[in-house]
Amino acid sequence: MDPTLPVLEHQFESFIRSVQRSHSPAIAQSSDRPSRSRRARVEASRRESDLPSVPLSVLDTSPIVAGSTAAEALHRTLDLARLVDDLGYHRYWVPEHHGMRGVACAATAVVVGRIAAATTRIRVGSGGVLLPNHAPLVVAEQFGTLEIFHLGRIDLGVGRALGGRRPVVDLVRGEQSRTAFPFREQLAQLLDHFRSGPAVPAVGHRPEVWLLGSSRTSAELAGALGLPYAFAAHLNPAGAAEAVGTYRTAFVGAAPRVLLGVPVIAADTDARAEWLAASIALKVLDRARGERRLLPTAEEANAYPYTAEDRAVIRERLAGHVVGSAATVQDALQRLVDDTGADELMITTPVHDHIARRRSYEICGTLPSHTTEAVSQ
Repeated sequence: MDPTLPVLEHQFESFIRSVQRSHSPAIAQSSDRPSRSRRARVEASRRESDLPSVPLSVLDTSPIVAGSTAAEALHRTLDLARLVDDLGYHRYWVPEHHGMRGVACAATAVVVGRIAAATTRIRVGSGGVLLPNHAPLVVAEQFGTLEIFHLGRIDLGVGRALGGRRPVVDLVRGEQSRTAFPFREQLAQLLDHFRSGPAVPAVGHRPEVWLLGSSRTSAELAGALGLPYAFAAHLNPAGAAEAVGTYRTAFVGAAPRVLLGVPVIAADTDARAEWLAASIALKVLDRARGERRLLPTAEEANAYPYTAEDRAVIRERLAGHVVGSAATVQDALQRLVDDTGADELMITTPVHDHIARRRSYEICGTLPSHTTEAVSQ
């Protein structure tokens, strides 16, 4: 059993109980607006702790939640990026998804460029570009150009998944082209384009390249190539410790680096966070049944009549989520780092309400054992 799982399981005892409770106006109406300035809270929390720290970053899918549009989702992405840039988060990554009605981020390089232009210091990148969907030459041209315009701030996270249903992905790039070369060879071609060749804006302008994955196979490849590795613990929490260990064992080079993706929902109280987390609970429950829905409101999710079987499914599917107040989140994230040896944490926050989502990142940005860079205001 993965040692990271017991760290998080205790939170879901109270969380599963919370989705069974009737709607609580006191919890639902509690404010997600901060009572102190962001800078004051960050500085105060740093003075309170000398614990070892890891950088915090953001993974944002530009979620299209119930009642919203793709345009609203992308503009909220820009708003969130400006906030976390101000808070001092280290990176801001966006994924590649095609034909998913709940995800607005499809044109990854375009979104990366817009975020980089709207922010000042945070690193911005792909989490990730799904390389089989593209000619390596084109990816190199796009991200080499981004590196020229935003020198030293661009990350190129690369993965191998489809990023959507096969019929849709076939419209992006046909299967014959996607599979013409093994993934490792496609990756080698991409890296070569940053050294020499016809990808003119890419030559000599290589962004920081990461390999993304959720299995031992990707961990071994990242280690063998000497690349930093981003493990999707939000997709496979049970495999995190093993994958990190595999990567470090296989690593060829001087400085292995591991980033873990983790879902976090933080609020001013445990009860408020659990109430907000009901949205993702209902969404994953429907997914387990083969049904699809946009992320529902917390009001709708908390009013749902969950059965014992439903609670069991939710508990299993959300085993890697961290839900709670600052103290609860701090404890879970610190233990996750201790158990896996992760060098960095990348937070994704599946919350329907945008103000509550912003508040979650503000809370995480003040946690004493995780670093955000000092930002003047």
